[in-house]
Amino acid sequence: MTTAETAPPPSMRLRELVFGAACAAALRAAARLGVADALGDHPMAVEDLASAVKTEPKPLRRLLRAMACYGVFAERHDGTFEHTDMSRLLREDDPNSLRYITLWCTEPWTWDAWPKLDEAVRTGHNVVEGLYGKEFFEYLNEDAPESAVVFNRAMTTSSMQSARDVAQCLDLSGASSIADIGGGQGHVVASLLEKYPSLHGTLLDLPRVVENADPRLRPGGELANRVHIVPGDCRVDIPVRADVYIIKNILEWDDESTARTLRNVIHAGGPGARVVVIENLVDDSPSMRFSSAMDLLLLLNVGGAKHTRDSMVGRLTEAGLVIDEFREVNPYLHAFDCTVPA
Repeated sequence: MTTAETAPPPSMRLRELVFGAACAAALRAAARLGVADALGDHPMAVEDLASAVKTEPKPLRRLLRAMACYGVFAERHDGTFEHTDMSRLLREDDPNSLRYITLWCTEPWTWDAWPKLDEAVRTGHNVVEGLYGKEFFEYLNEDAPESAVVFNRAMTTSSMQSARDVAQCLDLSGASSIADIGGGQGHVVASLLEKYPSLHGTLLDLPRVVENADPRLRPGGELANRVHIVPGDCRVDIPVRADVYIIKNILEWDDESTARTLRNVIHAGGPGARVVVIENLVDDSPSMRFSSAMDLLLLLNVGGAKHTRDSMVGRLTEAGLVIDEFREVNPYLHAFDCTVPA
């Protein structure tokens, strides 16, 4: 265990930090090569692993050794490598897989954007439009379709992993209808419909997203007769009436887009509607390092931000919502349970 006595000196730690890009690149390479998927439950020689992932053995050993310094894979005394708890998360079949999150956070556009962070800090605006001449998601879907697929897979994985926590946390026993706004492929609404058999739901997200909705929600699925799938942009309009609106991890755009979405929800729901906003906060623990890094990435790509508890309270109250309760969904997510006032 690292203690104050054994921690590396500041000069060594700073040298390690400035090479953070090497660590990120190593993780991306391992994910793209499928190293974690090829490494089974038993230690493997580098030569066998290299054959499995179609690489040269010597550079693969260098890649594995670099990651082992961070606890991703472990090198044994006989030169073989084995999994660690972290390296297993790079496997696509792991129930808590972070493979697509790893890829999303290291996509090619990020390497173009990070060097311009000083510009974004000076201006408070995104740098992607200057780099590519168009708004980020427009660029992603028109010019970088492979990256768009990675984004959708990353969001799907994250949503699937948290959906049951959200369903367990929320008491909707008094509601007859819910609307999941910007709900991706609908894992949250599906989990809530499974929990409450009399509940009816609506999933609203962009057309290209909802066309790949959870199979349970699509025609022929076991929940299809209780859900309405609506293609649309919540920043433009929310043509959905419901008792409860769920907004999870989407209020991270620029201030105007966030304010416009909240206004649209309030207008759609009307007085008395319940609005549950779920976010991972930049001042929550234990995900502070990840959340604060993602906060900077949001500044670069959409001019947005992760929220602190206070900044989220400010956005919600400025929009006109009354916050009734604030509670933990899981160690990384918190819920603001609100009401549209009369």
